[in-house]
Amino acid sequence: MNERQPVIREMSKVYHKANKKEKGEILDQFMELTGYRDRSHAAFLLRSQGRRVRISPGLLVVGDMRKRVRRISSRRYDDDVIKALVTIWRILDCICGKRLKPVLLETATRLVRCGEISLSEEVMFKLSLISAPTIDRLLKSERERLSLKRTSLTKPGTLLKSQIPVRMFCEWNEKRPGFMEIDLVGHEGGDAKGDFMWSLDATDVNTGWTEVVAVRNKARVWVCNALDEIRRRLPFELLGIDSDNGAEFINHHLLEYCKNHDITFTRARGYHKNDNCYVEQKNYTVVRRSVGYMRHDTSEELEVVNNLYKSLRLYVNFFTPSMKMLEKTRDGAKVSKRYDTPSTPYQRVMRSSYVSVEAKERLKAQYEKLNPAALKRDMERYQRRLMELVKAKSRREPKTRQDYEREHVVSTGYDGVDAIGL
Repeated sequence: MNERQPVIREMSKVYHKANKKEKGEILDQFMELTGYRDRSHAAFLLRSQGRRVRISPGLLVVGDMRKRVRRISSRRYDDDVIKALVTIWRILDCICGKRLKPVLLETATRLVRCGEISLSEEVMFKLSLISAPTIDRLLKSERERLSLKRTSLTKPGTLLKSQIPVRMFCEWNEKRPGFMEIDLVGHEGGDAKGDFMWSLDATDVNTGWTEVVAVRNKARVWVCNALDEIRRRLPFELLGIDSDNGAEFINHHLLEYCKNHDITFTRARGYHKNDNCYVEQKNYTVVRRSVGYMRHDTSEELEVVNNLYKSLRLYVNFFTPSMKMLEKTRDGAKVSKRYDTPSTPYQRVMRSSYVSVEAKERLKAQYEKLNPAALKRDMERYQRRLMELVKAKSRREPKTRQDYEREHVVSTGYDGVDAIGL
């Protein structure tokens, strides 16, 4: 563009003095030199450069094609729309535009019905038209305003590996809900001494339905009790579980538990984290983002976290949409992925033909009574209470090794390594 400007200035002087035939020849030569393809635009540049226009007796304007008129476009989405969008985005845990778009209007309608927000018909109409990229653009400043590598605590279990078949994530092709990946998330806060709380995270492969239960430690009794609680909460039957190779899962007790309840038990390959990709991503988006990375090792904290999970499971399964990858293709170094329409686990369960009509009716009745903003407030209240317990605990004297051993015996009822299934 900088090289074109001198050509425009020099040729426009000749262009202004030429007759019609000469102007055509000058225009041809100008387009050949500058590479312009639009003849009308090229003629406009030569005609306007250096042109003198008297606006008033004391004001003379000379045309200069180096100057550009800045276009001022009217805003389609005003402050009311942005305010409503930010409110809904915060309630839905600041998800991306692709996930927010499919549930935006439904969530806005529910919040208005629950009396959480008040929106005009114009704002509701604009929310129905807004696209996913526009959502991300309008929320960019808010996202910037709000803007650890962890060590693994999984100890390999060598027993029974030959009796538990290996299954990779790409082999989970079940078209029905009930096959879940499970994992334990430690809340040791960087100090792995003594007993501390763990979260048993279970994610259904087909629907994305997620259940989380906090346990005192990795003892077999707590893991099996947590699985019982998860089975009671699920809207469908638990048909299979897939775990990593940690000793808390690869043991006789869990294998016997699965046999007694007709549950298929498989495990991932060693040192292949992506084999449990469905539950691994929930370890952060559900557990870590809600509970954090602090150490939790008291009964009070355990109770608070389980109360938090009771609200969190409803919030995640009924109101948080997710995307499932349908296809992944590689062309040289380029990888293309195709995803389905973002849906909540509740919506996927309701579409499944394997879930009974009675279960769907119970879910629908439960869904109609829920308020996502109220669930969000409940979660934040438990999170504040959890932080108060952590701060109060930090003001006490540090624990000794004898204190940790005493707590371990009290919490498990056993005095030995067999208590954690080793």
